[in-house]
Amino acid sequence: MKLAIVTAYPPSKVTLNEYAYHLVKQFRQKESVTELILLTDKTEGEKDLEFTEAGCKITVKECWEFNSYTNIINVTKAINQTKPDSVLFNLQFMKFGDKKVAAALGLMLPLVCKLKRIPNIVLLHNILEEVDLGSAGFTSNKLMQKIYGFIGSTLTRLILKADTVAVTMQKYVDILEKKYNAKNVKLIPHGTFEVAEEPNYEIPKSPMQIMTFGKFGTYKKVEGMIEAVEKVRASTGLDLEVVIAGTDNPNVPGYLAKVQEDYKHVPQVRFTGYVEEHEVPTLFNDSAVVVFPYTSTTGSSGVLHQAGSYGKAVVMPDLGDLALLVKDEGYRGEFFEPTSVESLAYAIETIVTNNDYRIQLGKANYKAATAYPMETIAEMYLEAFYDIILKKSKLSQRLGKEAIL
Repeated sequence: MKLAIVTAYPPSKVTLNEYAYHLVKQFRQKESVTELILLTDKTEGEKDLEFTEAGCKITVKECWEFNSYTNIINVTKAINQTKPDSVLFNLQFMKFGDKKVAAALGLMLPLVCKLKRIPNIVLLHNILEEVDLGSAGFTSNKLMQKIYGFIGSTLTRLILKADTVAVTMQKYVDILEKKYNAKNVKLIPHGTFEVAEEPNYEIPKSPMQIMTFGKFGTYKKVEGMIEAVEKVRASTGLDLEVVIAGTDNPNVPGYLAKVQEDYKHVPQVRFTGYVEEHEVPTLFNDSAVVVFPYTSTTGSSGVLHQAGSYGKAVVMPDLGDLALLVKDEGYRGEFFEPTSVESLAYAIETIVTNNDYRIQLGKANYKAATAYPMETIAEMYLEAFYDIILKKSKLSQRLGKEAIL
């Protein structure tokens, strides 16, 4: 199979680029994939294709840009030139831009493939029905939220024109089937990027690192986490370091710089900036606890799966998709009330003052993470493509017989 993937890809800063990297890493090792065609956003640096494992040929065509109105034309042109057998779209609603028209035009690409009769799957990481538009940085205006809701429903119907729409949570399947009467939605879990050998669960004792990882400023805010760790320091006397790993959300430029200035009086608060792929293992391995300082969620959490793969204890808000993942996939952690610094401090303290409990949580999360390695997820996508190809073949045969009769 000559498989094309429409996605952002490292060193891109556009969302979901890390997920694409790990999918590509697995697809290229599958015997049934003869060539991978990456239809990516344009970046200044070279694409990260330094894989140690043997694999198929990879062709890169940088054919779209964030917030460009011509993406639908340029990606279609790239598809025409490369002639893939199948196309996988790695999407969320703001993938092609944070401007409404640019985002909408990009999301019409699966329909283009359907019209061209190219087998296609959309991996949809979130659905607007489960996004708090205010907390996620879209809009707090009630009228605008209704307008976004209408636009979102319209775009969802367009996306559902794809041969198959894969989502990462059963709740999303249920919503799309009920609201849109969709018959082509399939559950394929998020998966775990790197499943290393089971860790020994030992961590540096001084300082103990309390880490968070992501793009911050909208529904992910770190002020409460810094204040919570200050409280834990005061109540326990423990040597704790706050590690804020990642960058600003594109909708809130300058957010982390302001936090750094506002909390410069607080000792042992480290801002790492953008984390390169090779730096991720050290970041997680050195952490005692991974914190999710979220006020809402917008889909299945890649960071939770990463934390699990490194055997980390986690502190999570008791809301939305994170709570569902715990139930559905077997993750465990300490929960806190999203707007309460005291609740967050109590959750962190519960873990850092009980080493046996920290290890117990880490082992449970490692077990949950290893249930769905990316190798398995890639195989599930290939099986889904072969199902589509088989159905199209049977339909063509039937139409051929009807034409003869």
